[in-house]
Amino acid sequence: MELSEFTEKLRGELASITRFAGEDVTRAAELLTEALDSSVRLTLLDVLSAAAAEITARLGDTVVEVRLTGGEPTFVVMASPTEADFPEPQAAGADHEPGTARLTLRLPDPLKARIEAAAARDGVSVNTWLVRVASRALENPARGGQAAGRRGPGQRITGYARS
Repeated sequence: MELSEFTEKLRGELASITRFAGEDVTRAAELLTEALDSSVRLTLLDVLSAAAAEITARLGDTVVEVRLTGGEPTFVVMASPTEADFPEPQAAGADHEPGTARLTLRLPDPLKARIEAAAARDGVSVNTWLVRVASRALENPARGGQAAGRRGPGQRITGYARS
């Protein structure tokens, strides 16, 4: 999905509003639209992500995700993982399976609430849900052709930021 057409539409709307204004107001509107471009794109991504989450919540066994590919959002629709996809870790001491480890994770309250809601929606514990998400992230680490967290000298990170 190309976000540029939506940001251009917003620029056009602002230009049409200021067409009868003076030159100073018109120039100020142009500068504002340029300055707001990144914020508008982030807001659109927030809307798309919220819509995907709401659709996912209403679908029984399907997950809708919004992913950035080349700076533009794409929708990915896939089946929800089942319990069999991510078995519970085995107890420590089992010869054929590695043990478990305890990890303390500090989360902002709003994120913790969203994780708890997602786990409840999937009918699993928060621990199981987090293990699934971490497993998926490690199985598919490449985003934009690069493994997450593996950036070397001369490589850039691009995207949009809210200021």
